[in-house]
Amino acid sequence: MPTISVKIDGTTYRDDVEARLLFVHYLRDRLGLTGTNIGCDTSNCGACTVLVDGHSAKSCTMLAVQADGCEVQTIEGLARGWAGASEPEGGQQDGWHPLQTAFHTEHGLQCGYCTPGMIMASVDLLADNPDPSEDEIRHGLEGNLCRCTGYHNIVKAVHAAATQMKAGA
Repeated sequence: MPTISVKIDGTTYRDDVEARLLFVHYLRDRLGLTGTNIGCDTSNCGACTVLVDGHSAKSCTMLAVQADGCEVQTIEGLARGWAGASEPEGGQQDGWHPLQTAFHTEHGLQCGYCTPGMIMASVDLLADNPDPSEDEIRHGLEGNLCRCTGYHNIVKAVHAAATQMKAGA
C-alpha cells in the first residue's frame, strides 16, 4: 500500500492508504472530518469541495494518493486559518471565518448540505477576486449545486463576506 503524507488543517498525517481510496473517504472515514460531505461521487455537486494547495478541489474524484505532499484545508479548519478568529484556551474555536458568518447572517443555506462545499469554493473565489460582482460570484460557484435556496442568498453571503474581509474584520 502506498504511504501518503498530507497536511490537513494544520496537522500532518502520514498513513498507508489503498491506491484506489477516494480522498473524501480518507477525510471522512479515516480522519473523522465529516464536514466534507459526499453528495454525488461524480464531481457534479461540489458538496465535497476542499482546498488543496489553496485551490478548490472536489475530493470525491481525487484519490488520497494524489494528496500526498499537499496542504489541505477543510471546512473544519477554516476558522482556525482565518486571521480574525480567536482560539481560547483548550483549543475550542469561538470565531468563524467571514464566509461562515455571512452564510449564517444572510440566510445562505437551508438544508445546509451544500454549504461546506459552497464556502470552500467561495474561499478560493475570494482569494482570486476579493471584490467580485454578482455575476462573477455566480460564475465562480458554477460547479457547486444547491437544491434549496435558488442561490440568491448564497450570492449575498459571498458578497457580504468579501466586504467584511476587505474591511479587515
